[in-house]
Amino acid sequence: MRYILFLIFFGFLVSCKPAINQETRIKEDVHFLASDKLEGRQTGTKGEKAAADYIVKRFKELGLNPKGTEGFIQPFTFKPKTNPHEEVKFDVNGDGTITGNNVIGYTDNKAKNTVVIGAHYDHLGYGGEGSLYRDSIKTVHNGADDNASGIAILLNLAAKLKGKNTNNNYLFMAFSGEEMGLLGSNYFVKNPTIDTKKVSYMINLDMVGRLKKDSALAVYGTGTSPIFKQTLKSHNNNFKLIEHESGVGPSDYTSFYLADMPVLHFFTGQHEDYHRPSDDAEKLNYDGMEIISKYIFNIITDLDNNGKLAFRKTKNDSNNSPRFKVGMGVVPDYMFDGKGMRIDGISEDKPAQKAGLKKGDIVVKLGDSTVVDMMSYMRALSVFKKGDKSKVIVKRGDTEVEKEIQF
Repeated sequence: MRYILFLIFFGFLVSCKPAINQETRIKEDVHFLASDKLEGRQTGTKGEKAAADYIVKRFKELGLNPKGTEGFIQPFTFKPKTNPHEEVKFDVNGDGTITGNNVIGYTDNKAKNTVVIGAHYDHLGYGGEGSLYRDSIKTVHNGADDNASGIAILLNLAAKLKGKNTNNNYLFMAFSGEEMGLLGSNYFVKNPTIDTKKVSYMINLDMVGRLKKDSALAVYGTGTSPIFKQTLKSHNNNFKLIEHESGVGPSDYTSFYLADMPVLHFFTGQHEDYHRPSDDAEKLNYDGMEIISKYIFNIITDLDNNGKLAFRKTKNDSNNSPRFKVGMGVVPDYMFDGKGMRIDGISEDKPAQKAGLKKGDIVVKLGDSTVVDMMSYMRALSVFKKGDKSKVIVKRGDTEVEKEIQF
């Protein structure tokens, strides 16, 4: 009898255990995905598979339906490019192939149209060609900001949207292969598991974990639908928005734009830990991530009654980008909207460091060219070849400093 009473009491305690609040797990999700045991989540590795399994588990907890080709998973096999200008070959057989895994969950609200929310979860593993880390020691690149942050906000939005804004269905996609060339999103668009003609718009989240003190938030694709700019403005109470109209850029939203879908891509800017082992979970601004998630949720809410959004082609800025033979070895501050090109990071043993340039310097003149923005900086850089020397003038605080740089 005493044993039976104990079981009844124990069952009562279990039944009273509070349910997990799925809207407060951003930090938890980042810390798992950016942990050393996932070994940098490089596409085709055990670490990538472990990350995919975790995202599948979270999708199930959130009540999403599987929408891959194998449950929640959409595997894709490809052969890595040896020529950067050739197109990747999917579904090839033989040695040297890699299999990546998109993770796809779906909320079916029986609506006519679908909103796609995506973020890549792969990263650089132990480094490789994409790494900016110059030490010869093999080191895990955890990719907390790039892009555990995007996945964490995607999961947070899935929780926020449960049972809400039901005039659209929602497809949540965690892409792999982004670091190798937007491969997962490219594959999905060519092999969709839903009718992409009924996609209203796509939201992409990539590096959204480092909201800075000036609250600058870059949004790309603002020109891909006529309604976007006003919608972004009407819900902005927290950010210094830096808007880019083009639907083409270095993240997965490009794949959807090129298939004639309106896109919005959110980004809090590069930093000195970008593509380095130091991109760790403790450096993220979790309060900022929650504010960004609420902002995007409000945008989705506003657009809920607008049906399928109109698509508009935009000018592709990359077509006008000059080609250059050398680099300075800096990480530009893409969030800077003043005159010049502000340096957000310096690579070791590269021309900028050797010339004495520092993080925070604003390049205002390179050679004979005045630098007023990123495009003019690239044009100025494009005239140099290896071995050339040039004067570079930077604004450092309130003073201008002249240095000599050798490429």
